[in-house]
Amino acid sequence: MGNKSSLMLQEQDIRDIQSETGFLPSQIERLYSRFTSLDKGDNGTLSREDFLRIPELAINPLGDRIVHAFFKESEDDHVNFRQFVRVLAHFRPIKRTQDNKLNAREEKLRFAFKMYDLDDDERISREELLAVLHMMVGENISDDQLNSIAERTILEADKDGDQMISFEEFCCALERTDVEQKMSIKFLK
Repeated sequence: MGNKSSLMLQEQDIRDIQSETGFLPSQIERLYSRFTSLDKGDNGTLSREDFLRIPELAINPLGDRIVHAFFKESEDDHVNFRQFVRVLAHFRPIKRTQDNKLNAREEKLRFAFKMYDLDDDERISREELLAVLHMMVGENISDDQLNSIAERTILEADKDGDQMISFEEFCCALERTDVEQKMSIKFLK
């Protein structure tokens, strides 16, 4: 509590963020501390460059897509703390006793869907699927193999025959996947 970052976060802000995201006050303070350490401009916001300095994002093949997700609500290419924790809340483990829209199964699926929907048209095309697959595997798989994976995925998921995957089709394809577990990060208390 004694560092500079916790002094700038007011108790009412913590309560509001807790209500909105489900994070505990101690988690919010820890996230705020991390946020301010990333804020190299010391202006209360993060830029894309600030995010790309995070080693785990820099080496993640989908790092650019993940960073892009933080800037969805941004109008000036900067993210404030509240926007930052709203995105992170998607990765909070689901507690059956606590209702929170941001980390519900559907919101986790929507977040994952947006990783593939490169042009934000609410559909995943074969080209978008190929582009993301290529980001994930690089040169480790041949183009023929990637094309085969993309074709098979579209064939299996596309129920209405439009050669695209809608959000509903995406959800159906992942029906048996434990998204709640796979898209959760344990945040220290």
